[in-house]
Amino acid sequence: MKALATGAIIALSLIVSPAAATHDATQKNKQIVVAFYNLIFRDHKPEEAFARYGGDTYIQHNPRVPDGKEAVIHYFGPFFRDNPEAKSEIKRVVAEGDLVFLHVHARRNASDRGRAIIDIFRVAKGKVVEHWDVIQDVPETAANANGMF
Repeated sequence: MKALATGAIIALSLIVSPAAATHDATQKNKQIVVAFYNLIFRDHKPEEAFARYGGDTYIQHNPRVPDGKEAVIHYFGPFFRDNPEAKSEIKRVVAEGDLVFLHVHARRNASDRGRAIIDIFRVAKGKVVEHWDVIQDVPETAANANGMF
């Protein structure tokens, strides 16, 4: 009976392990993307963010920014110089496998209502390699009292 119980535990661990490994990888991807994002948009250090967390290639789906990490660095360097108070606050993080979704409130300064942003990043081999976003201005008035965040 003891041998059967031991065999059952081993079999059960084989069944559980792939899901646990997937969960662990997803959680790690969330940590990577949050650290990457905060270095760029909270700390204004895009070059450091890409040095630490960027992949060899960076595929960009935002139509205003070219592909490649250098393009993002060159895009946000002047933006942060012109907007030193700019901050982006992550409100929610959701991940599924290699995709991490951030719900963000981005503001240029304290008086700016800002924009609601959904940023989607793909992580491969522990590095951020692809980006999509959807951006919406925070309106002065709304048809409901729910807020955007």
